Amino acid sequence: MKRQKRDRLERAHAQGYRAAVTGRSKEICPYQNLDTRSQWLGGYREAMEDKGTGLFARGQ
Repeated sequence: MKRQKRDRLERAHAQGYRAAVTGRSKEICPYQNLDTRSQWLGGYREAMEDKGTGLFARGQ
């Protein structure tokens, strides 16, 4: 059971990261559960930090 929960949280984190990279708003988080929502927002924040450090190329 713990592995399934971890996989779900990892997937939420990855989806949040992808949402930020593609320029979507953090307000569109699809999760209501506090743990899952926190992971999604954590991924979103991580991507925004990566964008700030220049990891992703800006429009070419």
